[in-house]
Amino acid sequence: MIRARRIWVTAVAVLAIVGASPGWAEAQPTSATRPLADLADSDGNLPPDWSVTGEGPARKLVWRSDERVPMGDARVEFYAGDRLLGHPAPAKDGRTFRLGLDGVRLDSVQDLQVRAAGRRLDAPDDTPGSSSGPRAGSAVPPRLPANAVDPGKPGSYRTVSGEYDLDPIRLPGFPQPVEMRAVVVAPKGAEGRRPLALFLHGRHSTCYTPQGETTGDWPCATGSKPIPSHRGYLRDQRLLASQGYVTVSISANGINGQDWQADDGGAQARSSLVRQHLARWADWSARPGTGPAAVRQAPRADLSRVLLVGHSRGGEGVNRAAMDSLYAPPAAQDGYHGPVRWRIRGTVLIGPTIFGQNPVADVPSMTILPGCDGDVSDLQGEVYVDGTRQVSRGTALHSAVYVVGANHNYFNSEWTPGQAEAPADDDFWNDEEQRDPVCSPGTGTRLTADQQHKAGATYIAAAARLFVAGDDRVRPLLDGSDRRAPSADPARVLTHAVGARRGAGFLPDSKVTVSGARLCSAVDPDTAKACLSSETAGVSPHFARWETDREPGRRAVALRWSAAGSAARISPDRPVSLAGSKALALRVIVPPNTTGTQLDVSVTDTAGRHRTLGRVKVDGLPGTDRTASYWAREVRVPVGADDAAALDLRHVKSLTLTPRTRSGKAWLMDAWAWRPGTPAVSAAPLPRVDIGRLTVKEGDSGVRTYRVPVSVSGHGSGQVRLFVPDPVTDRVTSRLVAVRPGTNVIDVPVKVEGNTRYGYDSGQDIFVKAVRTAVVGAHLGGVTVQNDDPMPSVSVAPLADRVTEGQPLKWRVSLSAVADADVSAVYALLPVTDGRELSTKDVDPRWLDENTGQSPDPERPLSKVDGLSLWVNVEAGKKTADLVIPTVRDQVSEQAESVRFQAVDDSGRPQPGAPVITGTVLDAS
Repeated sequence: MIRARRIWVTAVAVLAIVGASPGWAEAQPTSATRPLADLADSDGNLPPDWSVTGEGPARKLVWRSDERVPMGDARVEFYAGDRLLGHPAPAKDGRTFRLGLDGVRLDSVQDLQVRAAGRRLDAPDDTPGSSSGPRAGSAVPPRLPANAVDPGKPGSYRTVSGEYDLDPIRLPGFPQPVEMRAVVVAPKGAEGRRPLALFLHGRHSTCYTPQGETTGDWPCATGSKPIPSHRGYLRDQRLLASQGYVTVSISANGINGQDWQADDGGAQARSSLVRQHLARWADWSARPGTGPAAVRQAPRADLSRVLLVGHSRGGEGVNRAAMDSLYAPPAAQDGYHGPVRWRIRGTVLIGPTIFGQNPVADVPSMTILPGCDGDVSDLQGEVYVDGTRQVSRGTALHSAVYVVGANHNYFNSEWTPGQAEAPADDDFWNDEEQRDPVCSPGTGTRLTADQQHKAGATYIAAAARLFVAGDDRVRPLLDGSDRRAPSADPARVLTHAVGARRGAGFLPDSKVTVSGARLCSAVDPDTAKACLSSETAGVSPHFARWETDREPGRRAVALRWSAAGSAARISPDRPVSLAGSKALALRVIVPPNTTGTQLDVSVTDTAGRHRTLGRVKVDGLPGTDRTASYWAREVRVPVGADDAAALDLRHVKSLTLTPRTRSGKAWLMDAWAWRPGTPAVSAAPLPRVDIGRLTVKEGDSGVRTYRVPVSVSGHGSGQVRLFVPDPVTDRVTSRLVAVRPGTNVIDVPVKVEGNTRYGYDSGQDIFVKAVRTAVVGAHLGGVTVQNDDPMPSVSVAPLADRVTEGQPLKWRVSLSAVADADVSAVYALLPVTDGRELSTKDVDPRWLDENTGQSPDPERPLSKVDGLSLWVNVEAGKKTADLVIPTVRDQVSEQAESVRFQAVDDSGRPQPGAPVITGTVLDAS
């Protein structure tokens, strides 16, 4: 079979950003329509476990794992070195992953890798931030004082439960219908309308068999059953129901089995599913007695008080549902088209993904970050907090809740071994040779499944009590005030927060001057500019990567000192007001496992008067090279009447941090004026930006201009940052763009030159992120240009197919026409049926090692060498290339030896009907 390597020359893409001048940054392609690097080494051979299959548009890069890869929430990603190639589709066997190669550009790069949320799946983790050396552990953090109110205590209501199963629904882009199934737990005998809490589970295996096999199929095959992931939050539901909430946990297996087809990983589909269920509940609440039995036995739900709880990709789904409820998505992308008859009061996001990095700034949120998450291991959910700063009004509280020793799965009992109906496992990948001192089971910091679930239920109830019930007494559990809920014991739970009218303060202002420290970039491949160097053991949730490896606007202040008293000064371009505040709050990162870092905190007003407000002490989290423990602790210094008398708190021009320990490192994420309380939240009228995708044919001649489809809806005006990868250089231009509904300010033309030469799909991608007074729904899209010319036929003719040992066997591979893409042919070696077969001792050992990584010993026929196939590559613009087998001369007298090979089909087996090619090597003696 002929396999072609895609090259980015079937179209000439010319882009222009209206009103923008480019600023360059390196690209990290995530779509099959972007130029990618060559996938093989200089000899055209792939490493073990990798292959290329298919022809033309069906050509794919394939990785096959030795073991089954559990279906999880983090996206599996293919890399070449540090370049992101794309997100492969999983096969049903759970071991094979395929990435479409549309738009691959041939640069010579190597080091193919498979990663998920920053960790290696195909080899021991040697990515930046990992270490093969000893891992250091840390003691359990000290227990915090108890909060005045403990939301984890059961309420006074008994509970009643049941399930409903409605007709499935169709969602855009998904060929199979999605179930409308849910479990309801409600307070028994509660009077009046009760607030509603809706749970959405994450991406997990969808089906299982009595033999214990799991799959990602949808619908489930005959003989298998759906995994009831939606029943995994029953304990959380019962706690809320005892406190007076109607709760419903919905099933999303139909999305999990198909979301690999969606650019956004299924976020929009999950939002549609959530809002379909809410619409049904609105109907049943308006017409009591019309719902299913499970609903009729519950009190009427109050749809003006809704809490959404999402786990993993379910977290990203409920975030999008909150956005879509405030700012309507484009109809073509949405699976719900009815009115919004509910109000989302808050969201709870458990170990969530945030592929679009587009949190909803005007809906309060609480994000649980599991310290031992082995799935979404970069803890990218921190962006639900950090990404809301300065975007809108800032009245909504956004809390991060770091649970030391918690993994990803055990918040759901159906993902927990010993509790689940289907097979389940611990997602933290345990090293059998070296236990992780923080996260391996049995360590002093790792939680048991029951301890973890109890802590999760307690903090879900805390969010419900604050966001829905408005009980400010539980706020100290969520806002960094260092209080604990005894019901979550023995879990150590740490929090910080932004919002609730906390000013953005000294960071992340767009213009800030730093002296005595370094203004660092959260996401940057340049070690000199990056906040964390590539040698750092462990990673930071605050610096989780997005679609590009360099991202303007995400910064922190990096401090490093070797003597006490080395002051660092941060000066924003405009004075900051601390008037009326109770404290100056800071979020500060220190390295994991460190204790006792002390910093004096001082401010200076515009008149030059200086005052030290106090000293803070910051301890690091327990962490190893396998955790994301560079996480900011919230610390505060009081602001009192004496400070107001000593300087002008309305006009503070700089913040000074002075280390009082002998040496150390720290990173300041932000600082702001803090005051207690939880203000009322109302959503601002904002413009919404959604990027679409247009697919067109290349054509045979002429130049056509297409434009990336962009929808700007909603109200008002705002700013987004637009990123445009160059299809030739792979570099990215980024630009702040003002957006307003009804205007075409994001205009990216793509010029396509048609021809009749075989090539590959090409095109242009763009992606956007909200910066100020705007929201972004679909963040990624573009124009895909499909090649419409057939691949040239391939023939093989001998150049030297009968040689003396020591001379190379050669054949010439020829194309029927010149192509605009490299065209490769791959052949399987067949057993010799007449005479002796060429063996591993008869070929150059370097050639054998480069092609298979194997040794000539023990001697065996070439057709028996695992992983050996013959590749030849015809470069773009050429018609021929030579296939060569180098032989060696030995001192053994022997009869002639032969080799036979034949083109392979898509499965890698010899293609029926294809000619068999032979070569013979004669003895030289």
